[in-house]
Amino acid sequence: MISRRKIAIAVTGLVVAGAALAGCSGGSGSGGGGGETTGTLNFYTDKAAWKPDFESLNDTSGADVDITLKTTGYSDANQYDAFIKQSFRTNKSPGLFTWHTGESLKELVDEGLIAETSDIWANAIDEGWVSEDLAEGYTFDGKQYCVPMNIAYWVMFYNKAAFADNGIEVPTTWDELDDAAATLKAAGVTPYQQSSVLFTFQWFQHLVASSDPDLYAGLTTGDVKYTDPEIVDIMNLWLEEHENGWFSDAGSSTDPAVGLKQGDFAMINFGTFFAGNLAGAGMTEDDYGMFAIPAVNDDLDKTPVAVESGPICVAENSSQRDLGLAYSEWWMSESAQTAWNAAHGDVAFNPKTTVADPVLAEIGSQIAGDDYQLYDRFFEAMPTAIVTTAIEQFGAFNANPGDPVPFLEKIQATADKYWAEQE
Repeated sequence: MISRRKIAIAVTGLVVAGAALAGCSGGSGSGGGGGETTGTLNFYTDKAAWKPDFESLNDTSGADVDITLKTTGYSDANQYDAFIKQSFRTNKSPGLFTWHTGESLKELVDEGLIAETSDIWANAIDEGWVSEDLAEGYTFDGKQYCVPMNIAYWVMFYNKAAFADNGIEVPTTWDELDDAAATLKAAGVTPYQQSSVLFTFQWFQHLVASSDPDLYAGLTTGDVKYTDPEIVDIMNLWLEEHENGWFSDAGSSTDPAVGLKQGDFAMINFGTFFAGNLAGAGMTEDDYGMFAIPAVNDDLDKTPVAVESGPICVAENSSQRDLGLAYSEWWMSESAQTAWNAAHGDVAFNPKTTVADPVLAEIGSQIAGDDYQLYDRFFEAMPTAIVTTAIEQFGAFNANPGDPVPFLEKIQATADKYWAEQE
């Protein structure tokens, strides 16, 4: 498995009080909760636009576990982060709030500010509601904290007409994907979308993780350097694809969803939430499809798939700690996730969920199977300082592809500084 941490979930000894999910505590933390496990829960989120979606679940949660949300949404991410961090110093820390995985979550866990959810994860895994792979991103020193608000798999979207017009079937191996790209290019169709800003990392993450999962894991811990020969070889593979003319103009200002619709390129590697962008551009399931990107290394037992996940957390010292944990356990359930999917869409982390969108349902069911293994998306898996430099350098590489070593040296310089500060 690919993670900076080993997951250690003790399923034995789990006690679920009665039939109600609300009766289960999150873990072994002492907490400051008043013991209430039903009622109105104060919920804070940096996703203000999603407030109607969250509160639309109140009918279901009220019926299932007698808990409803009172949602306060923030639109300014920096203001929200500052508010949450300040609240930990008061007696009004939130019973439930959205946060970020990776380094940001680890900081709060290390300070003892987040309620443990190990029992909740153990129960969810036992019920078949969630995979152990996903738990890795929520595991610190063998214990789990928070629960997933949602997930997105990073997959390949494709224009069905571009494939059909050129006799291309959905590729299931790396060689088939290369053949598809070569066929499209020969027909005058650009195979892949790319960018020089923000979303510049996804091709790198897939090339590395699907060549050698341990290599990707080593980048997350500093045990592997960006200048190591194995990484340079992978970057040279990326460079070769550039030289083949397989990528779109990195500086294009065209909306990627519009670009896929009008055939500026045939494929785009993006999170499953991009389906909403395509719908907004007027595309339907008749116009586009998606598939898990084949592994570069055909010898891998499982195909690695990048996953992006945002957590919902409970403050350890909140007066609503127990209520927040009760809602968190319900949130993992089939009932909760079916209601959430109906309200908000995208794939579901709970494989038993009824997913409204048939395309998302198919890809979600496929990746939840035994042939795939999840790993944390680059943006969350790597330390923030390294991500910032890497995004800039990958963007520069896309804009002016050439010898990858100078780009990698700049990333490694940031990595060296970061890891030295951790010693």
